[in-house]
Amino acid sequence: PSPQLLLFRLPLNPADLRRDSGPGCYVVQRVLPASELPPALTAFRSAFKAHGALAVLQHFDSLYRALKGVLMTFHLFSVVSHHSNELPAIVHDSGLSRVDCAAHLNALKMNCYLLTGLVDAFETETCRNALLEVNPGGKNKKNRTKTSGSFWEEEREPVLRLLTQLLQLDLHQLWGGSAVDENFVSLMTGSCYHILENPSIGLQKYRATREAVTHLLAAVLTHYDHMFSAIVKITQMLQHFEHVAPVFAQAVSLWATEYGLKSLVGELLREIGQKFPQDLAHDTSGVKGYATFITELAEQIPALVLANMSVLLHLLNGESYMMRNAILAAMAEVLVRVLNGDQLEEAARGTRDKFLSMLRSHICDIHGFVRSRVLQLFTRIVQCRVLPLTQFQSVVSVAVGRLKDKSVMVVKNAIQLLAAFLSNNPFSCKVIPTSMMSMLDICLQAEYLQCAIAFLSAVITSEEEWEAMLPEVRAATQQLFQPLQEGEEEVLEVGETVESTLEQITVLLRKLNYKLCLSLVLCSCPGENSEDSPRGSSSPQAEEVVPEKQPQTELAKQEMLVQYLQDAYNFSVKITEALSLISKMMHENSISVVQESIEFLVTASQFGVPQAVLGVRRMLPLIWSKEPGVKEAVLDAYRRLYLSPSGKSERARAQSLVHSLSLIMADASLGTIQCLEEIISEFVQKDEINPAVIQLLWERFTEKTQCSPLEQRAAVILLGMMARGKPEIIGSNLDVLVTVGLSEKVCEDYRLAQEVCNAISKLPALEQSNAPFRLPQDHMLFASLSETLSKGFAQPSGHWIPFMETAVTLIYKLAEGAGDICAHVLQMCSQQALEKLEEADGVSDGAGSLPTFMLMHLLSLVGQVALQQVQYLEVSVSTELRRRRCLREEKSKKHSDSSMKNTGNETTMEEELGLVGASADDTEAELIRSICETELLDDKHLLSAFVPLVLKVCKNPGLYSDPALSAAAALSLGKVCMISSEFCSSHLRLLLTMMEKSTLPGVRSNLIIAAGDLAIRFPNVVEPWTSHLCARLRDPCPSVRHTAGLVMTYLILEDMIKVKGQVSEMATLLIDPEEAIMGLAHNFFSELSNKDNAIYNLLPDIISHLSDPNCGIEEEPFHTIMRHLFSYISKDKQRESLVEKLCQRFRTVRTDRQYRDLSYCLTLLPLSEQGLQKLHDNFDCFADKLQDPAVYSCFQTLLARFSRAGSKPEIKVRMGGASVQARKTIAFDMQRLESSRHQPLSTANSGEDFVTPHAFQKQKCAQKRRPCKKAVITFSSDEESNSEDGKPLYIVVKGRKWKRSMGLAQ
Repeated sequence: PSPQLLLFRLPLNPADLRRDSGPGCYVVQRVLPASELPPALTAFRSAFKAHGALAVLQHFDSLYRALKGVLMTFHLFSVVSHHSNELPAIVHDSGLSRVDCAAHLNALKMNCYLLTGLVDAFETETCRNALLEVNPGGKNKKNRTKTSGSFWEEEREPVLRLLTQLLQLDLHQLWGGSAVDENFVSLMTGSCYHILENPSIGLQKYRATREAVTHLLAAVLTHYDHMFSAIVKITQMLQHFEHVAPVFAQAVSLWATEYGLKSLVGELLREIGQKFPQDLAHDTSGVKGYATFITELAEQIPALVLANMSVLLHLLNGESYMMRNAILAAMAEVLVRVLNGDQLEEAARGTRDKFLSMLRSHICDIHGFVRSRVLQLFTRIVQCRVLPLTQFQSVVSVAVGRLKDKSVMVVKNAIQLLAAFLSNNPFSCKVIPTSMMSMLDICLQAEYLQCAIAFLSAVITSEEEWEAMLPEVRAATQQLFQPLQEGEEEVLEVGETVESTLEQITVLLRKLNYKLCLSLVLCSCPGENSEDSPRGSSSPQAEEVVPEKQPQTELAKQEMLVQYLQDAYNFSVKITEALSLISKMMHENSISVVQESIEFLVTASQFGVPQAVLGVRRMLPLIWSKEPGVKEAVLDAYRRLYLSPSGKSERARAQSLVHSLSLIMADASLGTIQCLEEIISEFVQKDEINPAVIQLLWERFTEKTQCSPLEQRAAVILLGMMARGKPEIIGSNLDVLVTVGLSEKVCEDYRLAQEVCNAISKLPALEQSNAPFRLPQDHMLFASLSETLSKGFAQPSGHWIPFMETAVTLIYKLAEGAGDICAHVLQMCSQQALEKLEEADGVSDGAGSLPTFMLMHLLSLVGQVALQQVQYLEVSVSTELRRRRCLREEKSKKHSDSSMKNTGNETTMEEELGLVGASADDTEAELIRSICETELLDDKHLLSAFVPLVLKVCKNPGLYSDPALSAAAALSLGKVCMISSEFCSSHLRLLLTMMEKSTLPGVRSNLIIAAGDLAIRFPNVVEPWTSHLCARLRDPCPSVRHTAGLVMTYLILEDMIKVKGQVSEMATLLIDPEEAIMGLAHNFFSELSNKDNAIYNLLPDIISHLSDPNCGIEEEPFHTIMRHLFSYISKDKQRESLVEKLCQRFRTVRTDRQYRDLSYCLTLLPLSEQGLQKLHDNFDCFADKLQDPAVYSCFQTLLARFSRAGSKPEIKVRMGGASVQARKTIAFDMQRLESSRHQPLSTANSGEDFVTPHAFQKQKCAQKRRPCKKAVITFSSDEESNSEDGKPLYIVVKGRKWKRSMGLAQ
């Protein structure tokens, strides 16, 4: 039959067209070979020109063979376009015959089948080429991909528009007015879904393609009842292709808004909601697609998502955290864009509160990603100002609680949320900075006012009030009609109107002035029945006239004020609590948390929260951070806080900046000043400090601008900080510093002079010629310093010694002939001391007759000169010798070329090995060492004259009992010991005895520092005495412990002392009651953990030392220490090795406490399969210790944790059997302990040739399948019966019977 009369059925597979599908169905008769295709295509083109789109009926077989090709696309595009233009007239032609209708239907099917086949072929090739571009292989792959890909990208959109135009026609007429064949619809939509499967479809350059696909699918959904199929297909694609979620979200939004397909949204969400939560938990890729689709859809059409949200809420209880995140994000989007404002209806308010409650509950979700995401959502809600005021306190409280979360991302987002609360708080800026006490007073008054309001707001009717005052009114009436006495007559002014009179009567009733009220009534209403008039006229009418709305309005205002103040106070309390926690987070390991903490503190400071100042200061040490991000965050924080002051003029801004920085200087510590110096020097180097600021600082220092002494001192400190970035700031004004800072008034403020010396010390250390920067010995600076020191020596001042130390340091740093200058100062001061001695009459002991402060000044000066002399030789002189030697070597190389050529091979070899310079360095170092050892304390040197005085004061603490004098003498002794190893060795016992026995904390602290310096300079001398230094870690004084901790931290981390028991003593600081000392210990172990395996190697010895009963560490503090130390053990091999080491130590310990400590330490190790094997292999070591309930409980905890870890099944089986056997082994021990609890547990019988029977023994032998070489331990036959009646149990080992309870042989 003719093709027009055959039915063309759309095949599911192209091969189906070659098989007979039944009578009257079209079948491809012959597939043309490649050689016959060109003439066949030429014939098709001719037929198309003659017959139009119906030409495909006669030439389908040819086109079927040529489905691939660029020319085919052009031809079919023309054919379908031509057919599309003809179809409107055809479908509306009432005279169209059935045969013609069938012909056009077949032609439409064939043309569309061929065109969509080409679309699928090109899309498949495009996806394949995209993969080849990622990993190209072979030759000319790139060129071929570019050719075919560029063609299809240009033609894809016109083809889709053509198909859309075709589907918008009324094609039902071709099917006889019935529904269009579903296979035809699937054919058209299948190409669209295939296009969307391309992973690159989401790129911006394919936006037109996405829109074309969206409109094509919209036409199918609108005209061809494709809703159900689309829902199924979209759901499937969301499950298998993650990239289509945003595309479908945008498409569904377009269909719902522009095409009115709102029901599609509900059906899709219902289809997703019907997924089983268990399936979603295992299908990660599918859940990700669903989650992204829900989130994107909520952003596009939140109102429609809100209408169908109920079908998704049950998934919040599922295991998939991604689905929970998506639903919660949809809720937040709905809250921000739909359920906002004060004009919501009651039902909408209920929905809003329900959503907020769900979001708030998931801040404590079991999964960290969900907690983090919800905090982000709340941050957006707060920033958009849609969170109701009633919800503020609850959300802030939960956010503050999340600051202690284990997840870094949760903590980071919690800080961001609190910062958003602070930036968008509804309270005035004057409320938050209010001090806590004043705010508390306000709220207490407010609560009292609220109680009064509650009492007054009770509804009392006018009748009830009149009944209450009626007895008194009657009594007043009787008194009114009694005769008046003289002087009682009162003139009443009656109102002009009835209303005014009633108002007067009401006021008198309120004041309980009944007699005057009745008189007014009688005067205004004369008559026969005037006696009864008060009852009838005054009360009821008066009560009706009283305006009640105004008092109720005032009450409402007062209640609102009370609530406002309470909310503000509660908010301030929570922000203060958050500040306290966040300030401690700035030293966390997570960089992001540190940066967020800094940002929050800046925000709080800008809002004027008083407690933020402390946090801003705490961030200063972070300027030394090795992380560039943290350092830059600190710089940016201080840049925002201090370099952007308010002010209209440049001078005003400079004054504001200087004032702010001066406030920091007010009570700043030395560490704070050093950190701030680093920050300001960075600003100066980057030219971020305005010159007007520097000019104002000089004006303050020279007192050209009126300022206080504190501000003057702060100005010179700031100038010194800026000089570090630009030394010329000080260098060009050196004479001003000396003239003003070291003038005759210096005795009034030594602190100013000290800061002037610090500022001058910022001058450059080297000039351009690399020669050391030195000032001549007769410079006015050194003359002023010498004069100031000698004048202040004989005057009692607590600031002279710090100034003296700074001045001597400056002299040795900048002066030529520094030793002569300081010797001259020392001579002048000693001369004043001698003169003071001569003035004393009748005193035999000259040293004792000196004023204490002069002796203290003299000893401090001696110690400082000695220390600086050593440092001058070791650093300055050594550097200068090296520099001069290098210059001589360079000069000799230039002028002695000929002599160098004659040098032997041996010299050449030494030069190649660098031995020439090394030997010269050693020679110079030996020279300086010999000077220190033999000359500085020689009788010819000035210092030797003062050494006996220092020793005398140190050796006689009873005679020289002044605390300050003792501290100065001890520190001077330590400084003098730095000179010579021989002198140090001779007097080290005295120094350490004073460090241990002195009752003065200041003396002990000074000597600890001195001992630390000596350990660095003379390690061999101090090493035998290291235990005395470690003993100060348990000093009763917190300041001494802190000093000892600092010194030991430096010595251990710098490998200056051998690590023995010192680390154990440092570990005790982890439980110190002082927070600063505890933080020091945390930092120490954090730094120690950065060294390779340091803590791992030391941990067994630390455990043995701290668990020793003589150590004095209780069990609970021991647990705290171990939890912290074991947190640094992160490698699996280290954990497995520690399991074995700890098991072995069960054999060496002797006390029950040590058993418990070792078993607790084992519980701190995450047990792997290899770790369990180690535990199994070493069961003999601790089997007899399982009789202790605490030990047994620890091992049970260890096994239970491993059971939850999800290891291999065979390991779980073995572990389960071991656990059961362990219970059987110690069952009778537990019973015996219950019956004889008062008896102590027996210790291990170490050294004997037996072990207590254990559970793993038989199982171990069975698993190894070989006879056990160890002693076979069996229980006697009476074990079962004895375990019931409580009699002693016996164990047979090697033919001997042992009593288990006592461990004695029978």
